[in-house]
Amino acid sequence: MSEQAAAQDASIARTMQPFSRADDATIASVDVTQFITFVIGDDHYGIDIMAVREIKDWTAIRHLPHQPDYVRGICSLRGAFIPIIDLRCRFGQGLTEPTPLHVFIIVQIDRRQVGLLVDRVSDIISVEAANIKEVPEVQQTRRLGFLSGLVNVDDATIGLINLDSILAMAAEAPDKNTPVPAH
Repeated sequence: MSEQAAAQDASIARTMQPFSRADDATIASVDVTQFITFVIGDDHYGIDIMAVREIKDWTAIRHLPHQPDYVRGICSLRGAFIPIIDLRCRFGQGLTEPTPLHVFIIVQIDRRQVGLLVDRVSDIISVEAANIKEVPEVQQTRRLGFLSGLVNVDDATIGLINLDSILAMAAEAPDKNTPVPAH
């Protein structure tokens, strides 16, 4: 082996040494969360990747009577019926007219699996907790209640979805089409 080749091998070996404990501690101390980002109209949103169970192409759904507008129906997923929530409608932007390009993001909220109807999935991003900004409180609106924070990635501002509020706020605020029992 030539001296030049031996020097190159030694250089590669030095760069492949495992991290020291200090490096491991530094890496572990950075609080990073991954989010799956998606688009509804021109708006960008993100969901903690740990809540996502799968992403499913648009398929026909079965409508159920006496449901709020944003509950589009159910789909069957490996023998289980999954309720489908139209996030565009849930955010007060009207019903989604689904096409074969739309997708469901199947998420776990507490012990329930729920499908979220979105226009498209765009990316997976890693965000340090320090980079997540609070949602400004200009006026308390339903849409802002669904967000846990905001983050800037490239030229886009991404609203981070608080999944617990998607269902919790549904129970608190009846939909205008949901019949109210007479007393």
